[in-house]
Amino acid sequence: MAAKIRKGDKVVVIAGKDKGKTGEVIAVHPADERAVVRGVNVARRHQRQTPSQEGGIIDRELPIHLSNIAIQDPSDGKPTRVGFQIVDGRKVRVAKRSGERIDG
Repeated sequence: MAAKIRKGDKVVVIAGKDKGKTGEVIAVHPADERAVVRGVNVARRHQRQTPSQEGGIIDRELPIHLSNIAIQDPSDGKPTRVGFQIVDGRKVRVAKRSGERIDG
């Protein structure tokens, strides 16, 4: 089955403490049904200094469940569901809200 959310997609958080925020998907973990989104679910971590790495407090994005994010509609930026169509023999993702293609 083709993935509905992929790395590089623009998504909107639809539930949780970061509801309403938008960001780009950095990584997807299909086995855990989670994705890492830039600027969403940020936690502060204390990093010990090592010879190769500087210490201090660093901000880090943690994974968010796929059910709490939705693809951003290319036409108006609002959250939309994802459908599939066959175009020129290829399976492409389309926004259910506007019918626009998500894939290039």
